[in-house]
Amino acid sequence: MDFETNLNEIRDYFHHKLTSYGASPQGADWNSDEAQQTRFDQLLKIIPDPHQSFSLLDYGCGYAAVLDYIEKKGYACNRFIGYDILDSMVIKAQQLHPNHPYAIFTTSIDEIPCVDYAIASGVFNIRLQAGYEEWTSYTLQCLSKLNQLTHKGFAANFLTSYSDPERMRPDLYYANPCFLFDYCKRNFSKDVALLHDYHLYDFTILVRKFA
Repeated sequence: MDFETNLNEIRDYFHHKLTSYGASPQGADWNSDEAQQTRFDQLLKIIPDPHQSFSLLDYGCGYAAVLDYIEKKGYACNRFIGYDILDSMVIKAQQLHPNHPYAIFTTSIDEIPCVDYAIASGVFNIRLQAGYEEWTSYTLQCLSKLNQLTHKGFAANFLTSYSDPERMRPDLYYANPCFLFDYCKRNFSKDVALLHDYHLYDFTILVRKFA
C-alpha cells in the first residue's frame, strides 16, 4: 500500500468517527472530554501569556474544539486557523463557527500564513497500515512544516512508546519521546520541553523560538 492510500484510509477512519459520534471527543477519536481537555492544557503551555494577543494554527483541527476551549478560557487569540486533511471535519468546524470574527478553516496547507504559535493534537496517533519508520518520517516532515509556519513556537502530542505493551495496538503510532526531544532540539530550537507527567499514555513536545 502506498502512503497516500494509507492517508485516504485515515481520512475514512476519522470520517466514520465523526458521522458516528458527531462533534464530540469521541468524534475526534478521544476517549473522553476530560482526556481531550488535559491534552489541550498541555499543548497550550506553548503560549506563555494567554492574555497577550497572539495568532494560532490548529494543525489537525477536527471540528475546532480547541477554538471553543481557548474562548472559554479567555485566551486573547486574534487569529485562529484551523487546518485538517479531512473535508468533513473542516465543514463541521465551519458549521459550528459560522461567520466567526477571527477564525478560518481550510484543507489546503498552502493557504496557511505564518502565525505566532501552532499546536497539533492527536495528529500522529493513527497510522493504520503505514510502517513505523515511514510514519516517523511523515511525522518529522509535519513538525518541520509547523516550524516553518510559526514565529514563536509550536507544540504536538504523541502516544508514548512507554505505554504498557499489552495495551498497545498495531494500528497506532507510539513515538519515542527521547528521539523526538533530541530531534527538535537539534533541528528547531534550543528551547524544547518534554511533558510526560500528566497521567495519560502520551507526551507533549513544546518547541519555543525566540527572536
